[in-house]
Amino acid sequence: MIVAGEASGDMRAAGLARALKELNPGLRLTGIGGEHMRQAGVECFEDITELAVIGIAEVLKNLGRIKKVFDQTLNQIDTTHPDCVVLVDYPGFNLRLAGEIKKRNICHSRESGNPIKIIYYISPQVWAWREKRVLKIKQLVDRMIVLFPFEQAIYSKYGMKVDYAGHPLVDEIIVGHDQTEVLKSLGLSASKTTIGLMPGSRAKEVERHLPCMLEAARILYKQNKERQFILLKASSVPLELVSRVIARSAVQRSKATKQSFIIPLKIYDGPIYDGINAMDAVMVASGTATLEAALLKKPMVIIYKTSWITYYIAKSVIKIPYIGLVNIVAGKKVAEELIQNNANAANIANALEATLHNPQIINELAAVKTTLGESGASLRAAQVVLEEIK
Repeated sequence: MIVAGEASGDMRAAGLARALKELNPGLRLTGIGGEHMRQAGVECFEDITELAVIGIAEVLKNLGRIKKVFDQTLNQIDTTHPDCVVLVDYPGFNLRLAGEIKKRNICHSRESGNPIKIIYYISPQVWAWREKRVLKIKQLVDRMIVLFPFEQAIYSKYGMKVDYAGHPLVDEIIVGHDQTEVLKSLGLSASKTTIGLMPGSRAKEVERHLPCMLEAARILYKQNKERQFILLKASSVPLELVSRVIARSAVQRSKATKQSFIIPLKIYDGPIYDGINAMDAVMVASGTATLEAALLKKPMVIIYKTSWITYYIAKSVIKIPYIGLVNIVAGKKVAEELIQNNANAANIANALEATLHNPQIINELAAVKTTLGESGASLRAAQVVLEEIK
């Protein structure tokens, strides 16, 4: 059973599922996931849209729905007795699930009496806050598979069984259509500067990030009419939501300024890497998307807004200087980060303008790829899973 709780986890889990099927075609894979996992052959008994919330306030609002999925997952485990449960990221849900599996001492078959193996793929960010959480994770998880070499060092320090697989993005990022083809399909010009808007893969992220991104786009277009914009819609976000936020933003601006201001903006919901590749620069919500943009050598400005209660709690416990994965992996700031009130239209536009005029950023983004490991990460992770089952 493979359990993912959000869009990026769905993609990484799908890569793992395909690799597992390649190594052992007879495996039955079940779990919680999205379209990517289903296409990879996973029988999903629940969709990730039921779990795609982030932040303390958001979780509290959706607690009933999350608990329902949690109970259903335990029921599936009780009923099917899988040999192994692979937990993919999403630690608030998955670590609690691991605890319940251990507490119930669920076995992978009624006859064997051997407990189900619990493997964690894509580590909780223990390096960002409370590193000693590893001691608790060690009690709940039989084996950890990590994406970054510095994570392996942390888990090894506490005596946990850990394997470094590298990052699957190295293999996943394949561009099927070049920039000109994508722009032409959208009715945009190949000769103009194309700026991307990537507000996130969750509904709340889109609602919080897209309005200020749209206003920043208006500022950038007003400064230079040789610019055009692509809004990259995540597969986990309904088109109706995106359209509603755009319409609401236009109405609010019209009321505030007594005039409408239309920019050349197209919504793109095709292959994600074709979309990112069509951009010359991007304003992007913090998350895996920052690594995706980096691997495609797209200069970026990282933004993030959350509820104030989540922000203040996170600020009090996070011990690292950056929140953007691209900056964390690089070990320095290669992309500007704008958080909460700082993530306003004027700041985003100014930061993106500076990024567009800094040719050195491309070299810094190219260097990030070397820290993500060699090709074959999903296959290496699958080999670890099969080894642990045996």
